[in-house]
Amino acid sequence: MSGRFAASTKVAIAGYAHSQVERHAARPLGALAVDTARRAIADAGLEPRDVDGVVAASLFPSAGAHAVEDGISTVTAGWMAQHLGTAPRYVAGFQGIGQVSGALTLAVNAVASGAADHVLFYRALHNPRGSYHGNPMREVAGPQQWTAPAGYFGPLAMIALPYNEYLRRYGATREAMAAVLVEARKNGARIPWSYWHGKPLTEKEYLAAPTLADPICRYDCDIPVDGVAAFVVTSAERARDLPHKPVYVAGYASSPPPAARLPLHWTLDDIMSGGAETARRLWESAGIGPDEVDLPQMYDGFSPFVWFWLEALGFCPVGEAHRFVQDGRIDSDRPGALPVLSGGGALGNGRMHGIPQMLECYLQLAGRAGERQRPKATVGVACQSSPHYGGAVVYAAESF
Repeated sequence: MSGRFAASTKVAIAGYAHSQVERHAARPLGALAVDTARRAIADAGLEPRDVDGVVAASLFPSAGAHAVEDGISTVTAGWMAQHLGTAPRYVAGFQGIGQVSGALTLAVNAVASGAADHVLFYRALHNPRGSYHGNPMREVAGPQQWTAPAGYFGPLAMIALPYNEYLRRYGATREAMAAVLVEARKNGARIPWSYWHGKPLTEKEYLAAPTLADPICRYDCDIPVDGVAAFVVTSAERARDLPHKPVYVAGYASSPPPAARLPLHWTLDDIMSGGAETARRLWESAGIGPDEVDLPQMYDGFSPFVWFWLEALGFCPVGEAHRFVQDGRIDSDRPGALPVLSGGGALGNGRMHGIPQMLECYLQLAGRAGERQRPKATVGVACQSSPHYGGAVVYAAESF
């Protein structure tokens, strides 16, 4: 990517729908996804026949041995296109770095290029029965032979390593991280469809939680859930004729390919150097900088990602995020604070990947956040995954 995104603010989100977020839904994931998709289309003032594009982020994110079955544990774009009751001319699934942000760019580019007029974009997450990241292996070959037998397997070990590096390098503490969890859960508790609706978290409860992979505790992880969110993406021109205020896509960036390491070996230096390049791409694509963003939504599948993204995107200096999040500086209820988790994030909603960040940008910039509406939300950023292995999208309330 070089220079500002050519279709900046020429493509918009026109409507959305979100299912209830539950540990285990009573209905199959495919049925839940189709229902949510149809409600999103109706919310945009359209009929299923108007939708001529379907885009999905369909990765099933378990490190265990669960079966991947379309319509049950995942919902691909092809499956949705078959069951939506329409005949889209553009159907695509994302397989690169950064599922939600990357898949959304497929929808944006399809509209910008004329490949489709109205694109359904969705993410469907499934929580299988049994241990989500259990390791069933009895023997292992290839690169994992050097890590899995020693217990270095799955995302908990992956994030524990750079988090521990950060704590030791910068003198940070778990007490400082408590501010992130309390803020995420406070905001998630306000959202009707959230798994944590009505269930805020105190600092004392956070610090007393059992350790899973030192220094990661239970509440540092987003909880696996069943849930679906869907959006309708169309041109800015068409969106202006639809019922809701458009929210424009101003720019986006995906992370560069990460350094070659052993499986799940994410070092802090890799995260931050890759994140710096992601940020450079993002601000260049949107033609703005972090000082112009008033609604930054940091990704928080694991709590340390909030610190990493804050520093990578330039909202605070490297090594200072653990101080920046304290003393109310990210409190969404405090005037002048930076509302980095005003939508609750994954820690406050459940494991919906980057959907809570994207949805908060849409709701606030469209003026549809209800009692949570912020008075002056104009430019938002939604991050997903790690700064070196994910992506981010800039949203705007107005064209610029």
